[in-house]
Amino acid sequence: MQGGVIVRALGEKDLSEAKRIFHVAFGTFLGLPNPMEFCADRDYVRTRYIADPSAAFGAEVDGKLVGSNFVANWGSVGFFGPLTIRPDYWDRGIAKRLLEPTMEIFTKWGTKHAGLFTFAHSPKHIGLYQRFGFWPRFLTVIMSAEVRPTEKIQGCTRYSELGDSERTVCLHDAAELTNAIYDGLDVGSEIRAIAAQGLGDTVLLSDSSGLGGFALCHCGADTEAGNDTCYIKFAATRPGKNAAQLFDRLLDICESFAASRHLKRIEAGMNLARQKAYRRMLARGFRTVFQGITMHKPNQPGYSRSSLYVIDDWR
Repeated sequence: MQGGVIVRALGEKDLSEAKRIFHVAFGTFLGLPNPMEFCADRDYVRTRYIADPSAAFGAEVDGKLVGSNFVANWGSVGFFGPLTIRPDYWDRGIAKRLLEPTMEIFTKWGTKHAGLFTFAHSPKHIGLYQRFGFWPRFLTVIMSAEVRPTEKIQGCTRYSELGDSERTVCLHDAAELTNAIYDGLDVGSEIRAIAAQGLGDTVLLSDSSGLGGFALCHCGADTEAGNDTCYIKFAATRPGKNAAQLFDRLLDICESFAASRHLKRIEAGMNLARQKAYRRMLARGFRTVFQGITMHKPNQPGYSRSSLYVIDDWR
């Protein structure tokens, strides 16, 4: 306890209030007339808590929850967020207190490259995270495109269609693919979370060499996607001379999947260091909805490089 603030593990009983704080904090910062309308159809709190309760932290004052933070473990890569504080407790050092166990859990996990997504126009946010060793590097755009009617694409499967033994092989192959992108990168925890919570599905692209690419998709309300939306939380194709062609096919598969779920649009984050992938998405009709900036610790690009065809945004 310090300054009347207790930082502790978040519990399931806290989730309703943590979600309310999430909406009102971001909505207030962005100046919405009704802050609770910010991402009202999305859930970033319960989904991330259930994925790993041990990596969710709460800040309490006088027995009341006033803030929370969630940490994601992608193998050698880790990121945190959303970190939100009740507006009437802003500027009291509570975010700093929540970052202390966040940094400790990165150390415990042996995280090689840590990061976050924040507002590019906010010196306060960037200054806070710099004090913990994070440095702003790349604009990251959240892009959206309408889903066009399309037929099911050949050469693809879905994680939900696999048996237990096939899922084990799939997770291994996905980890091998991401390891080729960045040493130790592994999003298997996200694949399992989507399946366990029924948030959507993971679509898998095969070619003559095996797994050519995959995409983790949230679908609809009460996920990270929102109403009528397919949100690509992470997608990647195998590095090499065919990566661009595989990326085009993977986007075709995502659109076909979204159409099969009767969703109206696809949303995806793109780090602008990956210029080739960004140009491919522009050519397909994706347009920027809003943008932020990724901050990195250490001050290195990680897997944000122009030769890689990866979708993510660390929100």
